Amino acid sequence: MAKKVKAVVKIQCDAGKANPAPPVGTALGPHGIAIMDFCNQYNEQTRSLMGQVIPAVITIYEDRTFDFILKQAPASELIKKAIGLDKGSGVPNKQKVGKITRAQLRTIAEQKMPDLNALDIDAAMKILAGTAKQMGVEIE
Repeated sequence: MAKKVKAVVKIQCDAGKANPAPPVGTALGPHGIAIMDFCNQYNEQTRSLMGQVIPAVITIYEDRTFDFILKQAPASELIKKAIGLDKGSGVPNKQKVGKITRAQLRTIAEQKMPDLNALDIDAAMKILAGTAKQMGVEIE
């Protein structure tokens, strides 16, 4: 018999650096699961991805056990990393902060494809181009 799902929680943490402090503790505490168990498992699975923000979707069951699925890093983080930015523009329509090539955008789209709601790479590139535009990054 399948376990009954109590909640599904989404969080984003630095890879290999999850700890019981907020945001992890405040997101998982009310559901009564062992926060340190989650932190240890998350850190172990993301140790090779240090330096990135890795989202996790945590399924919490009635018996206080949990499963989680790791996702790809957010598109904005991948774009910032690809062109060496610290942060996006505060006023993206007026102040541009960088440029990204179509080849870089394609590489990010291929990496992000499992998490995107796109049928092919060209559609994924359009989604990422919109994200880049909202960050104040121009596409060459």
